[in-house]
Amino acid sequence: MPAQYLGPLPDHGRFAYRPITRRPDYRWPNGARLAVYLGFNIEHFAFGEGLGAGIGPASPQPDVLNYSWREYGNRVGAWRCLDLFDQLGLPTAALINTALYDHCPELVAAFVARGDELVGHGHSNAERQGVLAEAAERELLVLCRERMKAESGADAKGWLSPWISESRSTPDLLAETGYTYTLNWCHDDQPMRMRTRDGRGLWAVPYPQELNDIPMIVARQMDAKDFAQMIIDNTDEMLEQARTQPLVQGIALHPYLVGQPYRLRHLRRALQHLCAARDRGDIWFTTPGKICEYVNGLALNDPSSFA
Repeated sequence: MPAQYLGPLPDHGRFAYRPITRRPDYRWPNGARLAVYLGFNIEHFAFGEGLGAGIGPASPQPDVLNYSWREYGNRVGAWRCLDLFDQLGLPTAALINTALYDHCPELVAAFVARGDELVGHGHSNAERQGVLAEAAERELLVLCRERMKAESGADAKGWLSPWISESRSTPDLLAETGYTYTLNWCHDDQPMRMRTRDGRGLWAVPYPQELNDIPMIVARQMDAKDFAQMIIDNTDEMLEQARTQPLVQGIALHPYLVGQPYRLRHLRRALQHLCAARDRGDIWFTTPGKICEYVNGLALNDPSSFA
């Protein structure tokens, strides 16, 4: 059959295509054009089973090498990162596995004490949610919100699936169980509305798969100094691009990676560069929840512009 008669490819139906050059114009609350947030992933893994990033080849279970390397993040790395965030006066979005409440509740409490946002990130990153039946996935979303509320008093509004694993119903289930935004989709540099089957919709706040230490450091074996320079270069370029329109830059971090001392040294340099831009008023250092709240207020006045 000639190519001109071929039909469109299957589509998700969540949003229409709209190029970045045809968007509404606005500024962030402090007048800046670039909003920046830290997505700090705090995770817990089952011992002797399940998924997890590896520093070395996977061994037969129990894989002590890779399990203990990841656990370094909860015991040491996250606390060193917290010291750095405190020194620089930076808010974070703590993306938490609720299994942390059983394993190391002191760590979650430290982020709550800072006033950081808690974002749902499943029960454990040893599991993927996209393989669950719909009823089981709904239960996971509900139980995670309820656990964060009971333990931390947090009314979680955002979600990042472990391993960015979704079923075809995930956005619908998120909206139906009380979440207002997802970090799963990395398709844009601005927040946008996704359609859901109940009609209420769900915000997609940009979450990076490039400015992210797992794909860069683990998968592509990038050195810490190069990852830090990547953060600096990405910020400087987005500041140029943001002169004409509002943009969002997330930085995805995991404490078992950037909490290693030599990597933390380079992360410190990168974040100091961003803080200088913050202090000049060039960026709004915030959280994804505040980004969502702000654009949702704008969308109430002009719904079609954010579809």
